[in-house]
Amino acid sequence: MDNFLIIYKILYELERNMGNEKFNIQSIYNKKLGISPEKWEQLLVLMQDEGYIRGLEVSDLPEDILRYLTDTSCAGITIKGMEYLAENNIMAKAKEIFKYSAINHVDV
Repeated sequence: MDNFLIIYKILYELERNMGNEKFNIQSIYNKKLGISPEKWEQLLVLMQDEGYIRGLEVSDLPEDILRYLTDTSCAGITIKGMEYLAENNIMAKAKEIFKYSAINHVDV
């Protein structure tokens, strides 16, 4: 599965569950997304590094080659993450319009 699609799905679930104290990011764990646990973890670390999500505790030991999640219980989406969802939703809709217009030879 495309990494950007996985990121979109994670952000979508975080936005959908904003304010839900019972939500646990583990509910969108790797098995549900069809990826390895290691990839899931590294994508979350990258998403937090880029400011799309917040609230993860990540190891920062100098001897670690990769950074690992130590706590995910307070994960949440940021404004930047919501902007990512909005922009990509608009792009997906535009892509469908152009695909439809190309198939049906409609001028846009």
